[in-house]
Amino acid sequence: MTLGIGCVTPVEKIREWHEELTAWRRDFHAHPELGFEEVRTSALVAERLASWGIEVHRGIGKTGVVGVLRNGNGQGRLGIRADMDALPMPEANGFAHKSGIEGKMHGCGHDGHTTMLLATARYLAETRNFDGTVHFIFQPAEEGRGGAQAMLEDGLFDRFPCDTVYGLHNRPGLPVGQFAIRPGPIMAGAIFFDILIQGKGGHGARPEQTIDPVVVGAQIVTALQTVVARNVPALDSAVLSVTGFNAGQAYNVIPDQVTLKGTVRAFKVEMMRLVEERMRAVVTGTAAAFGASAEITFKEIAAPTINAPDEATALGDAAASLVGEAAVERNRTPIMGSEDFAYMLLQRPGAYIHVGNGTGDAGGCDVHNPHYDFNDAAIPYGGGVMAALVEQKLPRVK
Repeated sequence: MTLGIGCVTPVEKIREWHEELTAWRRDFHAHPELGFEEVRTSALVAERLASWGIEVHRGIGKTGVVGVLRNGNGQGRLGIRADMDALPMPEANGFAHKSGIEGKMHGCGHDGHTTMLLATARYLAETRNFDGTVHFIFQPAEEGRGGAQAMLEDGLFDRFPCDTVYGLHNRPGLPVGQFAIRPGPIMAGAIFFDILIQGKGGHGARPEQTIDPVVVGAQIVTALQTVVARNVPALDSAVLSVTGFNAGQAYNVIPDQVTLKGTVRAFKVEMMRLVEERMRAVVTGTAAAFGASAEITFKEIAAPTINAPDEATALGDAAASLVGEAAVERNRTPIMGSEDFAYMLLQRPGAYIHVGNGTGDAGGCDVHNPHYDFNDAAIPYGGGVMAALVEQKLPRVK
């Protein structure tokens, strides 16, 4: 069991700073910054890391920050990652720390994740109950803008070698003080798609003189519903959702073009490729049947998030050392949401854990909702689990 220093657990130690950590988190919430725009956030992160004697590197992946803390002579190297960016959405909350920037909001809890990793860094810098090197990875642009890949392209793991790497996310609906993890797939891969349908426009009173792309678009939407149902094996999972249909402006004009957009989610790369292949056939074939043409383009947003079995066990063990085995769900049902951290896991073994954000009015509002707010009561648990992991993976020589 991890006991930290003097039989005080990391959670208990971090609670001593809870008032200050809460103030930091709420300040981040009030000043949201979108992907690759996290100038203020990264500056505050760098300043705090440096104040604890941690070596700081800025500009990794444009606005990313990496803190390096070495202790003892151990050769083990471990990375811990948190995301920093906000979402381009309005906030509907009325509390004092609500977003001060119109159209931007910390609607996914990255303000809390950043604060949790700062708590881990502060704890480890003060206690130094480990032997080796820890890299604190503060990632920009998780929300669909490719921040993980940007850091990797900047040589993240070449400049800051990690044997393993770990991440976390708050989970509304899971009580504070509880954790959920699983080996293997834990979050889905995500693809965005755009479809352009080219027809022949004309007067709404004379459709026989047109090739109506609205009708073609409607048929394509319907036909796409068969892709998962009739192509993906029943024991695998995938989701295909058309989320946008843009057609025409006038009541009496059949347009020349229609555009569709949407997303595909799956837990296996091969299922993502299968769905793409079948979508291309359905889209082009359906359009051709009506005398129209169509093009479909795909943009991969995230790979499936795959936990290495040994590392999922280690991270689950760290959580259990803090809250007891009964408060750690070891075989959590995978979630169809996606996570940019997946690209780091493609390059290094590691694991990703869900941290309880609370239930009901105390943290139960789901992410990407204008009423969401991170639950500050979860800070010691997120910060503590990563500190406990470091102490277990890089034990200090007695």
